Amino acid sequence: MANPTIAKTKMAEPAQPASMMSVIAPAVGWLIPGAGHIIQKRWIRGLLLLVSIGTLFVLGLMMQGHIYKANGGDILDILGFIGDLGAGGLYITTLTMNWGQGAIAFAIADYGTKFMIVAGLLNFIAVADAYHIAIGKKQ
Repeated sequence: MANPTIAKTKMAEPAQPASMMSVIAPAVGWLIPGAGHIIQKRWIRGLLLLVSIGTLFVLGLMMQGHIYKANGGDILDILGFIGDLGAGGLYITTLTMNWGQGAIAFAIADYGTKFMIVAGLLNFIAVADAYHIAIGKKQ
């Protein structure tokens, strides 16, 4: 006969209903890097994300990096677009101001392009973190 205390298995936790914060925090965090944390009163984490993602993106622009637009072409262009899109409002502002449109003619511009992509990918991680905080899965 099996011991019931040893044979206990963890039951699946019921899904929590979506709260308003679990919808707003990721959306605001995508649009303004770090803002998803700031509206949840995670001031230091939010400011660190804002400064680091913003700095990466602006440095990439200053190095004359290329910003990718939506297209159905080369797979690397599509991946670059997804990475850039992650920067949210920074990406939208860059497109509307028509910045980052030059051809990559030298190595530092290529590094700048990568800086902007990494900024977007880091913002995707920050958005997921803001969501997990909003649903109570993480402190």
